[in-house]
Amino acid sequence: MMTEAALIPYAPFNQKQASYIARSKDAWLNVAEGGKRAGKNIINLIAYAMCLEVHPDKLHLVAGVSLAAAKMNAIDSNGFGLQHLFAGRCREGEYKNRDALYIQTKTGEKVVIIAGGGKANDAARIKGNSYGTVYITEVNECHQSFVQEVFDRTLASSFRQLFFDLNPKPPSHWFYRDILDYQDELLKLGENTGYNYEHFTVFDNLSIPNDRLKTTLSTYDKGSLWYQADILGKRTAATGRIYTGYTKPGVVVTRKDIKDFRYIEFSIGIDIGGTDATVATLTGFTPRYKDVILLDGYYHKQGKESGYTHDRYAKEVVNKIVEWSETYPAFLSCAHIFAESADKLFRQALANELRRRGIHIQVVPAYKKEGIVDRIRLTNVLINQGRYKVMAHLKHWIEAIENATWDENERQKGEWVRTDDGSYPVDCLDSSEYAVQPFKKRLEV
Repeated sequence: MMTEAALIPYAPFNQKQASYIARSKDAWLNVAEGGKRAGKNIINLIAYAMCLEVHPDKLHLVAGVSLAAAKMNAIDSNGFGLQHLFAGRCREGEYKNRDALYIQTKTGEKVVIIAGGGKANDAARIKGNSYGTVYITEVNECHQSFVQEVFDRTLASSFRQLFFDLNPKPPSHWFYRDILDYQDELLKLGENTGYNYEHFTVFDNLSIPNDRLKTTLSTYDKGSLWYQADILGKRTAATGRIYTGYTKPGVVVTRKDIKDFRYIEFSIGIDIGGTDATVATLTGFTPRYKDVILLDGYYHKQGKESGYTHDRYAKEVVNKIVEWSETYPAFLSCAHIFAESADKLFRQALANELRRRGIHIQVVPAYKKEGIVDRIRLTNVLINQGRYKVMAHLKHWIEAIENATWDENERQKGEWVRTDDGSYPVDCLDSSEYAVQPFKKRLEV
């Protein structure tokens, strides 16, 4: 008699999924990233179970942002978790007062400790042990100190293997910055043969029939960041976003798109970043102040150990100003410069450099009287009215608009504060706002 489970129609792996699982056998770092309902978790669990089956070490770790999340996404996983993959030869229990799954494998009994990693002090709960392998589901939702402790706790493994699955975050999120970006760079140089990365989307999930998928996806705005993040699995912010009216087709333009545009005024906003980025944004205003266009920019991010002097920055910014004056014939007769109000020394250095080169543009302190929220509101209104454009080559500026979010902790206190944690180039927003804000009344918003 056939069991109910035997009647369930299981979808086969596609080539990408099968290749990822095969590579995991020899890889030390396995990362499945991508959109929602892409099958990342199940694919990774199957790969992880295969490695557990033959691993020589006894103690292992499975984690999530919380203990409950770890159990739901890795131990159960809607019938595809470890307790089902090892059905008939595993049992739940405790190991030194920690939740655990005991598994009988070809190489002996394995003890898989289950833990939550969303809080800073969660790292302390996995200390004292050395783990052979680790699986973390939704790894970039876990606390940075916990993930770093996981790397350290597997250093003595007989065969170190880490498995992570994650939905995308903004591209400058610490997990990319501190872990994946470095591995990607080594991979490009051909120096890392133990890094197994794959990007999955719902289109890889063969358990969803094509007609149903097509019908479901027709309900999404293909140009929205929501679609970019959740469906295409791109690294962008989709929750808590500030510029909710932004769409790439509606804002990002090429020279071909604006070849017939004329400009009645130019404005340069400059933000001095100290140990962060220094940014200058060239903005053009079309007749009757109909459209605002971010035409070009200067971006330099210096390190904490070394940086440019005010004189060096002044020279580089003026180099760009000379370039812009050659590109736009009317530039010098109708250009304004609004520089960081808190840095008087830079403004003086810039004024001196302009004077030395015979360029007569006054350097004015950036206008901040009405506050950052008013500047944000102005940009939002212009975007929503279809009057705010950004040239396609300004990658940092586009990244900043796409990923700008409200600080959730401050929002819960009743304050509207833009997130400024290094997860995206927020200095580009400050710089462009300095260029636009002085013209608020003329823009009639």
